[in-house]
Amino acid sequence: MSDASRRPYRKPGAEHVGRRGAGRGQPRMRYVVLGSRPARGVGAVARAHRASTVVRRTGDGAVVHHGLTVGAAYAWRLLVLGAAVYAGFVILGRLQLVAVALFLALVVTSVLRPLADLLARWMPRTLAVVLSVVGSLMVFLGLLALVGELVASEWDRLGQQFSGGIGRIERWLQGSPFHVSPTVTEDLQSKVNTFVSEHRSTLISNAVTGAGRLVEVLTAAVLALFCSLFFVHSGDRFWHRFQGWLPPRARDPWNRAGRAAWRTFAGYTRGIVIVAATNAVLVGMALFALRVPLALPLTILEFFAAFIPLVGSPIALSVATVVALASRGPVIALVVLALIVVVGQIEGHVLHPLVLSWAVRLHPVVVAVSVIAGGILAGVIGAVVAVPMVSVAWAVSGELRGPPDPGRRGRAADRDTGSVKRAALPR
Repeated sequence: MSDASRRPYRKPGAEHVGRRGAGRGQPRMRYVVLGSRPARGVGAVARAHRASTVVRRTGDGAVVHHGLTVGAAYAWRLLVLGAAVYAGFVILGRLQLVAVALFLALVVTSVLRPLADLLARWMPRTLAVVLSVVGSLMVFLGLLALVGELVASEWDRLGQQFSGGIGRIERWLQGSPFHVSPTVTEDLQSKVNTFVSEHRSTLISNAVTGAGRLVEVLTAAVLALFCSLFFVHSGDRFWHRFQGWLPPRARDPWNRAGRAAWRTFAGYTRGIVIVAATNAVLVGMALFALRVPLALPLTILEFFAAFIPLVGSPIALSVATVVALASRGPVIALVVLALIVVVGQIEGHVLHPLVLSWAVRLHPVVVAVSVIAGGILAGVIGAVVAVPMVSVAWAVSGELRGPPDPGRRGRAADRDTGSVKRAALPR
Protein backbone atom coordinates (compact mmCIF):
# COMPACT_ATOMS: atom_id res chain seq x y z
CA MET A 1 0.00 0.00 0.00
CA SER A 2 1.37 3.41 -0.98
CA ASP A 3 1.94 6.32 1.38
CA ALA A 4 -0.85 8.28 -0.28
CA SER A 5 -3.40 5.57 0.49
CA ARG A 6 -2.42 5.57 4.19
CA ARG A 7 -2.98 9.30 4.61
CA PRO A 8 -6.23 10.36 6.37
CA TYR A 9 -8.98 11.55 4.13
CA ARG A 10 -9.44 15.32 4.10
CA LYS A 11 -12.76 16.83 3.33
CA PRO A 12 -12.53 19.24 0.46
CA GLY A 13 -12.45 22.84 1.74
CA ALA A 14 -11.34 21.76 5.23
CA GLU A 15 -8.15 22.45 7.10
CA HIS A 16 -6.45 19.64 8.98
CA VAL A 17 -5.57 20.41 12.58
CA GLY A 18 -3.58 17.89 14.59
CA ARG A 19 -3.29 17.84 18.36
CA ARG A 20 -2.43 15.33 20.98
CA GLY A 21 -5.49 13.93 22.68
CA ALA A 22 -6.48 10.97 24.80
CA GLY A 23 -5.60 8.36 22.18
CA ARG A 24 -2.56 6.97 24.06
CA GLY A 25 -0.28 9.80 22.89
CA GLN A 26 -1.30 9.54 19.22
CA PRO A 27 -2.27 12.65 17.29
CA ARG A 28 -6.01 13.10 16.99
CA MET A 29 -7.34 14.48 13.68
CA ARG A 30 -9.82 17.32 13.78
CA TYR A 31 -11.33 18.92 10.70
CA VAL A 32 -12.68 22.45 10.68
CA VAL A 33 -14.63 23.65 7.68
CA LEU A 34 -13.08 26.88 6.48
CA GLY A 35 -15.34 29.88 6.87
CA SER A 36 -17.68 28.15 9.35
CA ARG A 37 -18.54 29.55 12.81
CA PRO A 38 -16.68 27.82 15.66
CA ALA A 39 -18.78 25.92 18.19
CA ARG A 40 -19.27 27.39 21.67
CA GLY A 41 -17.25 25.73 24.39
CA VAL A 42 -18.59 24.23 27.58
CA GLY A 43 -17.29 27.14 29.66
CA ALA A 44 -19.08 29.65 27.47
CA VAL A 45 -22.35 27.72 27.82
CA ALA A 46 -21.94 27.58 31.65
CA ARG A 47 -21.22 31.32 31.81
CA ALA A 48 -24.28 32.05 29.70
CA HIS A 49 -26.42 29.84 31.97
CA ARG A 50 -25.16 31.62 35.09
CA ALA A 51 -25.81 34.98 33.52
CA SER A 52 -29.35 33.94 32.68
CA THR A 53 -30.02 32.93 36.31
CA VAL A 54 -28.68 36.12 37.89
CA VAL A 55 -32.04 37.83 37.41
CA ARG A 56 -35.52 36.49 37.01
CA ARG A 57 -38.70 38.10 35.87
CA THR A 58 -41.98 37.67 37.70
CA GLY A 59 -45.40 37.48 36.13
CA ASP A 60 -45.83 41.26 36.05
CA GLY A 61 -42.43 41.79 34.46
CA ALA A 62 -40.55 42.82 37.61
CA VAL A 63 -36.88 41.83 37.81
CA VAL A 64 -35.81 39.79 40.88
CA HIS A 65 -32.15 39.06 41.61
CA HIS A 66 -31.21 35.39 41.91
CA GLY A 67 -29.62 35.87 45.34
CA LEU A 68 -32.82 37.41 46.67
CA THR A 69 -34.79 34.44 45.36
CA VAL A 70 -32.46 31.96 47.07
CA GLY A 71 -32.49 33.98 50.29
CA ALA A 72 -36.29 34.10 50.33
CA ALA A 73 -36.44 30.33 49.75
CA TYR A 74 -34.11 29.71 52.69
CA ALA A 75 -35.94 32.26 54.85
CA TRP A 76 -39.39 30.72 54.67
CA ARG A 77 -37.97 27.23 55.20
CA LEU A 78 -36.10 28.44 58.29
CA LEU A 79 -39.29 30.08 59.55
CA VAL A 80 -41.20 26.83 59.16
CA LEU A 81 -38.40 24.91 60.90
CA GLY A 82 -38.29 27.44 63.75
CA ALA A 83 -42.07 27.24 64.17
CA ALA A 84 -41.84 23.43 64.32
CA VAL A 85 -39.07 23.59 66.94
CA TYR A 86 -41.05 26.13 68.99
CA ALA A 87 -44.16 23.95 68.82
CA GLY A 88 -42.08 20.99 69.95
CA PHE A 89 -40.76 22.90 72.96
CA VAL A 90 -44.28 24.03 73.86
CA ILE A 91 -45.57 20.47 73.73
CA LEU A 92 -42.62 19.22 75.80
CA GLY A 93 -43.27 22.01 78.31
CA ARG A 94 -46.88 20.88 78.70
CA LEU A 95 -45.81 17.23 78.95
CA GLN A 96 -42.70 17.89 81.01
CA LEU A 97 -43.35 15.03 83.44
CA VAL A 98 -43.70 12.47 80.63
CA ALA A 99 -40.70 13.87 78.74
CA VAL A 100 -38.48 13.69 81.84
CA ALA A 101 -39.65 10.14 82.56
CA LEU A 102 -38.86 9.01 79.00
CA PHE A 103 -35.45 10.70 79.14
CA LEU A 104 -34.62 8.94 82.41
CA ALA A 105 -35.82 5.65 80.91
CA LEU A 106 -33.48 6.10 77.96
CA VAL A 107 -30.60 6.90 80.32
CA VAL A 108 -31.29 3.77 82.37
CA THR A 109 -31.57 1.72 79.17
CA SER A 110 -28.26 2.95 77.80
CA VAL A 111 -26.50 2.11 81.07
CA LEU A 112 -28.17 -1.22 81.93
CA ARG A 113 -28.69 -2.71 78.46
CA PRO A 114 -25.11 -4.11 78.25
CA LEU A 115 -25.50 -5.65 81.71
CA ALA A 116 -28.83 -7.24 80.75
CA ASP A 117 -27.34 -8.62 77.51
CA LEU A 118 -24.46 -10.09 79.50
CA LEU A 119 -26.75 -11.76 82.05
CA ALA A 120 -29.04 -13.05 79.28
CA ARG A 121 -26.27 -15.43 78.17
CA TRP A 122 -26.77 -17.57 81.30
CA MET A 123 -30.42 -16.99 82.22
CA PRO A 124 -33.76 -16.11 80.57
CA ARG A 125 -33.82 -12.57 79.23
CA THR A 126 -36.83 -11.51 81.31
CA LEU A 127 -35.08 -12.60 84.50
CA ALA A 128 -31.87 -10.87 83.36
CA VAL A 129 -33.72 -7.59 82.72
CA VAL A 130 -35.54 -7.70 86.06
CA LEU A 131 -32.33 -8.56 87.91
CA SER A 132 -30.32 -5.78 86.28
CA VAL A 133 -32.95 -3.03 86.65
CA VAL A 134 -34.35 -3.95 90.07
CA GLY A 135 -30.91 -4.80 91.44
CA SER A 136 -29.53 -1.44 90.36
CA LEU A 137 -32.56 0.28 91.93
CA MET A 138 -31.97 -1.52 95.21
CA VAL A 139 -28.33 -0.46 95.22
CA PHE A 140 -29.33 3.16 94.56
CA LEU A 141 -31.99 3.19 97.28
CA GLY A 142 -29.59 1.57 99.74
CA LEU A 143 -27.03 4.27 99.03
CA LEU A 144 -29.62 6.99 99.63
CA ALA A 145 -30.64 5.32 102.91
CA LEU A 146 -27.01 5.24 104.01
CA VAL A 147 -26.64 8.94 103.22
CA GLY A 148 -29.80 9.79 105.16
CA GLU A 149 -28.60 7.81 108.16
CA LEU A 150 -25.22 9.57 108.11
CA VAL A 151 -26.80 13.01 107.89
CA ALA A 152 -29.24 12.21 110.73
CA SER A 153 -26.49 10.86 112.97
CA GLU A 154 -24.15 13.79 112.40
CA TRP A 155 -26.80 16.53 112.38
CA ASP A 156 -26.43 17.59 116.04
CA ARG A 157 -22.64 17.53 115.93
CA LEU A 158 -22.67 19.32 112.59
CA GLY A 159 -24.94 22.05 114.04
CA GLN A 160 -22.50 22.61 116.89
CA GLN A 161 -19.59 22.72 114.44
CA PHE A 162 -21.47 25.23 112.31
CA SER A 163 -22.16 27.52 115.24
CA GLY A 164 -18.54 27.28 116.37
CA GLY A 165 -17.36 27.74 112.79
CA ILE A 166 -19.40 30.90 112.36
CA GLY A 167 -17.76 32.27 115.50
CA ARG A 168 -14.31 31.41 114.13
CA ILE A 169 -15.16 33.09 110.83
CA GLU A 170 -16.25 36.24 112.66
CA ARG A 171 -13.02 36.35 114.66
CA TRP A 172 -11.04 35.72 111.46
CA LEU A 173 -12.77 38.60 109.69
CA GLN A 174 -12.22 40.90 112.67
CA GLY A 175 -8.50 40.17 112.74
CA SER A 176 -5.73 40.90 110.25
CA PRO A 177 -5.82 41.62 107.33
CA PHE A 178 -9.58 42.38 107.08
CA HIS A 179 -10.22 44.24 110.39
CA VAL A 180 -14.00 44.05 110.01
CA SER A 181 -15.86 45.87 112.77
CA PRO A 182 -17.87 43.65 115.15
CA THR A 183 -20.93 45.81 114.57
CA VAL A 184 -20.92 44.81 110.88
CA THR A 185 -21.20 41.11 111.66
CA GLU A 186 -23.83 41.75 114.32
CA ASP A 187 -25.88 43.81 111.88
CA LEU A 188 -25.57 41.06 109.28
CA GLN A 189 -26.83 38.44 111.72
CA SER A 190 -29.73 40.64 112.75
CA LYS A 191 -30.68 41.25 109.11
CA VAL A 192 -30.65 37.52 108.42
CA ASN A 193 -32.86 36.81 111.45
CA THR A 194 -35.23 39.63 110.46
CA PHE A 195 -35.47 38.33 106.90
CA VAL A 196 -36.28 34.81 108.10
CA SER A 197 -38.96 36.04 110.54
CA GLU A 198 -40.59 38.34 107.96
CA HIS A 199 -40.63 35.79 105.17
CA ARG A 200 -41.51 32.77 107.26
CA SER A 201 -44.85 32.30 105.52
CA THR A 202 -43.17 32.48 102.12
CA LEU A 203 -40.61 29.91 103.16
CA ILE A 204 -43.34 27.58 104.44
CA SER A 205 -45.30 27.91 101.19
CA ASN A 206 -42.15 27.19 99.21
CA ALA A 207 -41.59 24.11 101.35
CA VAL A 208 -45.14 22.92 100.64
CA THR A 209 -44.58 23.57 96.92
CA GLY A 210 -41.38 21.59 97.16
CA ALA A 211 -43.31 18.71 98.68
CA GLY A 212 -45.67 18.81 95.69
CA ARG A 213 -42.71 18.78 93.35
CA LEU A 214 -41.36 15.80 95.25
CA VAL A 215 -44.56 13.90 94.45
CA GLU A 216 -44.12 14.76 90.77
CA VAL A 217 -40.51 13.59 90.89
CA LEU A 218 -41.54 10.28 92.43
CA THR A 219 -44.23 9.86 89.75
CA ALA A 220 -41.68 10.52 86.99
CA ALA A 221 -39.28 8.04 88.60
CA VAL A 222 -41.92 5.28 88.71
CA LEU A 223 -42.89 5.93 85.08
CA ALA A 224 -39.21 5.92 84.04
CA LEU A 225 -38.66 2.60 85.84
CA PHE A 226 -41.72 1.09 84.16
CA CYS A 227 -40.61 2.22 80.68
CA SER A 228 -36.99 1.21 81.20
CA LEU A 229 -38.02 -2.40 81.86
CA PHE A 230 -39.59 -2.64 78.40
CA PHE A 231 -36.82 -0.65 76.70
CA VAL A 232 -34.10 -2.88 78.10
CA HIS A 233 -36.05 -6.05 77.34
CA SER A 234 -37.27 -5.35 73.80
CA GLY A 235 -36.21 -1.92 72.62
CA ASP A 236 -35.26 -3.31 69.18
CA ARG A 237 -38.80 -4.58 68.67
CA PHE A 238 -40.19 -1.10 69.25
CA TRP A 239 -37.78 0.32 66.68
CA HIS A 240 -38.58 -2.30 64.04
CA ARG A 241 -42.30 -1.85 64.60
CA PHE A 242 -41.93 1.92 64.18
CA GLN A 243 -40.03 1.38 60.94
CA GLY A 244 -42.87 -0.80 59.66
CA TRP A 245 -45.18 2.21 59.82
CA LEU A 246 -42.94 4.28 57.57
CA PRO A 247 -43.05 4.34 53.76
CA PRO A 248 -40.45 2.07 52.15
CA ARG A 249 -38.39 4.97 50.77
CA ALA A 250 -38.19 6.63 54.20
CA ARG A 251 -37.07 3.57 56.14
CA ASP A 252 -33.38 3.72 55.27
CA PRO A 253 -32.87 7.43 56.25
CA TRP A 254 -34.85 6.93 59.44
CA ASN A 255 -32.89 3.78 60.23
CA ARG A 256 -29.57 5.55 59.75
CA ALA A 257 -30.67 8.59 61.76
CA GLY A 258 -32.11 6.51 64.59
CA ARG A 259 -29.05 4.31 64.94
CA ALA A 260 -26.71 7.32 64.87
CA ALA A 261 -28.85 9.03 67.52
CA TRP A 262 -28.89 6.02 69.82
CA ARG A 263 -25.19 5.33 69.32
CA THR A 264 -24.33 8.91 70.29
CA PHE A 265 -26.79 9.10 73.19
CA ALA A 266 -25.68 5.78 74.67
CA GLY A 267 -22.01 6.66 74.29
CA TYR A 268 -22.49 10.08 75.86
CA THR A 269 -24.54 8.69 78.76
CA ARG A 270 -22.09 5.91 79.60
CA GLY A 271 -19.19 8.31 79.26
CA ILE A 272 -20.71 10.96 81.50
CA VAL A 273 -21.48 8.30 84.13
CA ILE A 274 -17.82 7.26 84.12
CA VAL A 275 -16.69 10.91 84.30
CA ALA A 276 -19.08 11.64 87.19
CA ALA A 277 -17.97 8.53 89.09
CA THR A 278 -14.31 9.46 88.64
CA ASN A 279 -14.93 13.01 89.85
CA ALA A 280 -16.87 11.72 92.84
CA VAL A 281 -14.08 9.30 93.80
CA LEU A 282 -11.43 12.04 93.60
CA VAL A 283 -13.51 14.51 95.59
CA GLY A 284 -14.50 11.88 98.16
CA MET A 285 -10.90 10.85 98.77
CA ALA A 286 -9.88 14.49 99.25
CA LEU A 287 -12.79 15.24 101.63
CA PHE A 288 -12.11 12.12 103.72
CA ALA A 289 -8.42 13.01 103.88
CA LEU A 290 -9.25 16.56 105.01
CA ARG A 291 -11.79 15.19 107.55
CA VAL A 292 -14.61 17.35 106.26
CA PRO A 293 -17.98 16.43 107.82
CA LEU A 294 -20.60 14.75 105.61
CA ALA A 295 -17.93 13.61 103.16
CA LEU A 296 -20.09 10.79 101.73
CA PRO A 297 -23.19 12.97 101.08
CA LEU A 298 -20.99 15.61 99.47
CA THR A 299 -19.38 12.93 97.31
CA ILE A 300 -22.78 11.75 96.09
CA LEU A 301 -23.76 15.37 95.45
CA GLU A 302 -20.63 15.74 93.32
CA PHE A 303 -21.58 12.60 91.36
CA PHE A 304 -25.03 13.88 90.41
CA ALA A 305 -23.84 17.45 89.83
CA ALA A 306 -21.26 16.24 87.29
CA PHE A 307 -24.12 15.41 84.89
CA ILE A 308 -24.39 19.17 84.26
CA PRO A 309 -21.24 19.97 82.24
CA LEU A 310 -18.98 22.88 83.19
CA VAL A 311 -21.12 24.24 86.05
CA GLY A 312 -22.36 21.23 88.03
CA SER A 313 -19.08 20.19 89.61
CA PRO A 314 -18.07 23.72 90.75
CA ILE A 315 -21.49 24.20 92.39
CA ALA A 316 -21.20 20.94 94.33
CA LEU A 317 -17.65 21.79 95.43
CA SER A 318 -18.83 25.23 96.51
CA VAL A 319 -21.26 23.55 98.91
CA ALA A 320 -18.38 21.42 100.19
CA THR A 321 -16.30 24.59 100.62
CA VAL A 322 -19.00 26.20 102.78
CA VAL A 323 -19.22 23.06 104.94
CA ALA A 324 -15.43 22.97 105.29
CA LEU A 325 -15.32 26.69 106.13
CA ALA A 326 -17.89 26.36 108.89
CA SER A 327 -16.54 23.13 110.36
CA ARG A 328 -12.79 23.04 109.68
CA GLY A 329 -11.75 26.66 109.23
CA PRO A 330 -10.54 28.90 106.41
CA VAL A 331 -7.39 26.91 105.56
CA ILE A 332 -9.26 23.67 104.86
CA ALA A 333 -11.88 25.68 102.97
CA LEU A 334 -9.18 27.12 100.71
CA VAL A 335 -7.85 23.63 100.05
CA VAL A 336 -11.35 22.44 99.10
CA LEU A 337 -11.72 25.53 96.94
CA ALA A 338 -8.53 24.58 95.13
CA LEU A 339 -10.17 21.23 94.32
CA ILE A 340 -12.55 23.09 92.02
CA VAL A 341 -9.64 24.10 89.79
CA VAL A 342 -7.92 20.70 89.96
CA VAL A 343 -11.06 18.64 89.26
CA GLY A 344 -12.08 21.03 86.49
CA GLN A 345 -8.71 20.62 84.77
CA ILE A 346 -8.77 16.83 85.09
CA GLU A 347 -12.34 16.66 83.80
CA GLY A 348 -11.78 19.00 80.86
CA HIS A 349 -8.35 17.86 79.67
CA VAL A 350 -8.17 14.17 80.66
CA LEU A 351 -11.53 12.56 81.32
CA HIS A 352 -13.65 14.09 78.57
CA PRO A 353 -11.11 13.47 75.75
CA LEU A 354 -10.44 9.90 76.93
CA VAL A 355 -13.83 8.66 78.04
CA LEU A 356 -16.11 10.50 75.61
CA SER A 357 -14.05 9.70 72.52
CA TRP A 358 -16.78 7.41 71.12
CA ALA A 359 -19.47 10.09 71.40
CA VAL A 360 -19.70 13.37 69.52
CA ARG A 361 -17.03 15.75 70.82
CA LEU A 362 -18.46 19.25 70.86
CA HIS A 363 -16.49 22.45 71.16
CA PRO A 364 -16.47 23.92 74.71
CA VAL A 365 -18.19 27.06 73.41
CA VAL A 366 -21.04 24.92 72.03
CA VAL A 367 -21.27 23.05 75.35
CA ALA A 368 -21.39 26.30 77.36
CA VAL A 369 -24.01 27.91 75.12
CA SER A 370 -26.10 24.72 75.17
CA VAL A 371 -26.04 24.46 78.96
CA ILE A 372 -26.93 28.14 79.45
CA ALA A 373 -29.69 28.05 76.83
CA GLY A 374 -31.12 24.85 78.28
CA GLY A 375 -31.06 26.35 81.78
CA ILE A 376 -32.90 29.45 80.56
CA LEU A 377 -35.54 27.44 78.71
CA ALA A 378 -36.18 24.62 81.20
CA GLY A 379 -34.17 25.24 84.36
CA VAL A 380 -32.02 22.46 85.79
CA ILE A 381 -33.67 19.84 83.57
CA GLY A 382 -32.83 21.85 80.45
CA ALA A 383 -29.22 22.24 81.57
CA VAL A 384 -28.95 18.45 82.02
CA VAL A 385 -30.50 17.43 78.69
CA ALA A 386 -29.05 20.25 76.56
CA VAL A 387 -25.67 18.69 75.74
CA PRO A 388 -26.95 15.17 74.87
CA MET A 389 -29.68 16.69 72.68
CA VAL A 390 -27.16 18.84 70.79
CA SER A 391 -24.81 15.86 70.46
CA VAL A 392 -27.58 13.66 69.05
CA ALA A 393 -28.71 16.37 66.63
CA TRP A 394 -25.16 16.87 65.40
CA ALA A 395 -24.60 13.12 64.95
CA VAL A 396 -27.87 12.68 63.04
CA SER A 397 -27.05 15.63 60.80
CA GLY A 398 -23.60 14.21 60.02
CA GLU A 399 -25.03 10.76 59.32
CA LEU A 400 -27.65 12.05 56.92
CA ARG A 401 -25.20 14.35 55.12
CA GLY A 402 -22.73 11.55 54.46
CA PRO A 403 -23.17 8.61 52.11
CA PRO A 404 -24.70 5.44 53.59
CA ASP A 405 -22.33 2.70 54.70
CA PRO A 406 -23.78 -0.61 53.43
CA GLY A 407 -21.36 -2.70 55.46
CA ARG A 408 -22.13 -1.02 58.76
CA ARG A 409 -25.86 -0.98 58.06
CA GLY A 410 -25.78 -4.69 57.22
CA ARG A 411 -23.85 -5.55 60.36
CA ALA A 412 -26.23 -3.49 62.48
CA ALA A 413 -29.26 -5.12 60.88
CA ASP A 414 -27.82 -8.60 61.45
CA ARG A 415 -27.00 -7.78 65.05
CA ASP A 416 -30.47 -6.37 65.74
CA THR A 417 -32.16 -9.29 64.00
CA GLY A 418 -30.13 -11.70 66.08
CA SER A 419 -30.99 -9.87 69.30
CA VAL A 420 -34.69 -9.89 68.41
CA LYS A 421 -34.54 -13.61 67.63
CA ARG A 422 -32.75 -14.30 70.90
CA ALA A 423 -35.34 -12.26 72.78
CA ALA A 424 -38.18 -14.13 71.06
CA LEU A 425 -36.81 -17.63 71.78
CA PRO A 426 -38.55 -19.51 74.58
CA ARG A 427 -36.48 -19.99 77.67
